[in-house]
Amino acid sequence: MPLTRRLFVSSLAATAAQAAHWSQFRGGTSGAIPDNPKLPETWSPTENVAWKTSIPGKGWSSPVVWGDQVFLNTNVSTTGDEAPPGGFYSGGEALPIPTDEHRWTIYSIDAGSGKVRWATDVHQGVPKAPRHRKNTYASETPASDGEHVYAHFGDLGTYCLDMKGNVVWSKPWPPVETRYGYGTASSPVVHEGRLYILNDSQEQSYLLALDKLTGKEIWRTNRDEPTTWSTPFVWENEQRTEIVTAGRNKVRSYDLDGKLLWEISGMSALSLPTPFAVDGLLYVTSGFHVTPERPVYAIRPGASGDITPAAGTTSNKYLTWSLPRGGPYHPTPVLYDGRLYVLFDRGFLTCHDARTGKEIYDKRRIDTGGNNFTASPWAYNGKIFCLDESGDTYVVQAGSDFKVLGKNSLGEMCMATPAVADNSLIIRTYSHLYRIAKTGA
Repeated sequence: MPLTRRLFVSSLAATAAQAAHWSQFRGGTSGAIPDNPKLPETWSPTENVAWKTSIPGKGWSSPVVWGDQVFLNTNVSTTGDEAPPGGFYSGGEALPIPTDEHRWTIYSIDAGSGKVRWATDVHQGVPKAPRHRKNTYASETPASDGEHVYAHFGDLGTYCLDMKGNVVWSKPWPPVETRYGYGTASSPVVHEGRLYILNDSQEQSYLLALDKLTGKEIWRTNRDEPTTWSTPFVWENEQRTEIVTAGRNKVRSYDLDGKLLWEISGMSALSLPTPFAVDGLLYVTSGFHVTPERPVYAIRPGASGDITPAAGTTSNKYLTWSLPRGGPYHPTPVLYDGRLYVLFDRGFLTCHDARTGKEIYDKRRIDTGGNNFTASPWAYNGKIFCLDESGDTYVVQAGSDFKVLGKNSLGEMCMATPAVADNSLIIRTYSHLYRIAKTGA
């Protein structure tokens, strides 16, 4: 079968799978969902709410969906839940290590009814590491392959559960020192027979591959990196499959044996957004707001060695284009209909041509209230959706002309990136899980 035909068939299969599954952080389409008139575009606490389920504890793990189950992680303190934290920029970012016991729990929610199918406690004890006051002990998003659910907590352990909530295997991790005591957040990625985990800390950083059925370590590659919070990305391109990681020092790509393929420098001081690929190009961003380096990189397949652009340039053989100061801090950008949309924490949106990097429009303010944006944007039906921390989702017109079309409010703090599956939007707030769907859908 010709390559173009294979790619077309693969695209159709991915689109069909997307309708029923959202298997990992940002799903299988990096937040850009095939247009579907059944998907909701407006909602409120009472409008287009199929169900609303209380989730105890604290956790910014995003929901994932496989078939009729929604999975997410949470962490419950024995002293009771705390109130949601305030804005990120108000100071007092680090919290001391708690002294009370906590429970780390994996939830399965029935996608049709919103009822709890099962809740499995995988660990109970006193936390051994601090956290940023807006981080939690359950911020990593689980992953599923339809046979198992994989939950990872960077300074505690990795757990494999079957679809009924039974623990199949577990692998403990020692507590680690993270930069500024902010804690961990990088999520696991399952691909074919392996689970890939990125553990970057101030002590020893590494990327490793585990056998997904047994938890046995297949390989481990040490990294010269301080703490990062970005999730690794498995890039299946026309030439090979590679594992792309975004770090503070460099973006690095590895083959399936953990050997370095290529690298690029110039990242910002803190690295959070996750790499992703669309239409044959890889996009990597980083944008800590107090450092001058805030790049957006668009990279072709087949690179090797150091592909950092020469001083004063923004492209080379494998770097299609780049923006030295165009990257976001928290949200991962979304690419929709040939345009790259970058959402910034302070509520600005930019738009560039995804193939060339040409600016379509510069920073445009989404809202005038000054709210922060941590969740990554998503897109469908000619609209870009941007969820702020107060629970307001701004609906922005896709295309060359910037226009805010509306605002959907839930009235509760949100930092987790939503999932989209089975004609529905799954949104996690501070204490609830919502399934948003058009009435009758």
